[in-house]
Amino acid sequence: MRLGAHLMRFDSVPAPALRQELLDTADAAEEAGLGWLSVMDHWFQMVRAGFPASDPMLEAYTTLGFLAARTETVQLGALVTGVTYRYPGLLAKTVATLDVLAGGRGTLGIGAAWYGEEHAALGVPFPPLKERFERLEETVQIARQMFDPENDGPFDGAHYQLGETLCSPQPLSKPEIMIGGPGRRRRCASSRSTRTPATSSARPRTSCSTSSTCCTATARTSAATPPRSGSPRSTAARSCSPVTSTGSSRRCAGSPTSASTP
Repeated sequence: MRLGAHLMRFDSVPAPALRQELLDTADAAEEAGLGWLSVMDHWFQMVRAGFPASDPMLEAYTTLGFLAARTETVQLGALVTGVTYRYPGLLAKTVATLDVLAGGRGTLGIGAAWYGEEHAALGVPFPPLKERFERLEETVQIARQMFDPENDGPFDGAHYQLGETLCSPQPLSKPEIMIGGPGRRRRCASSRSTRTPATSSARPRTSCSTSSTCCTATARTSAATPPRSGSPRSTAARSCSPVTSTGSSRRCAGSPTSASTP
């Protein structure tokens, strides 16, 4: 079991002081021996969590790159990225870059997305749920192919078509892929990242669970996420630790809380 801290609020200090606040938080995480440090991937603060949309929210991967430069041991990732937020090839490239600059500590956390209001506000398409799940499946396939040094060929899916899946430099570790989301367990297909023709229908399967089997309760005590008036000093948030596996299958569990699921 790995214990970690999830940073979801950035309103404790004025914007000019956020840099130092994050540095202090990263130092505290490593000094405490935590194995995981994550941030949300949202453009607006979450209204459904009880906070104004106008509360400060830092862009996830810029923040993770900043944390990577300060830390040496904690695993880093977004908990979790909405599939609609970035084109899959660019997302895989971003995570690979994070992994390289963090010395092999990057994780790809991804979900089907839910925050329609922020999409509408910033002009980002927000397709129906069924399509978002289809896009999630293809995104995982693309990421695994791009993290495979033996496969830089094309990808031809229903929603995404990539002429080449070149990713150089390759990540130092093959980043864990963590799928997050509430609700019942789902099964999805995932590419084995073998070099197959674009027209091939072969899809070895992986099991992706949205149960809470690998979630651990962690106390949100970071100075960067202080309680609001009348709330307890430390509130429990559920944070998911990625689970690695052997063979062609991977079990991943997502947090059942809205605070960590785009």
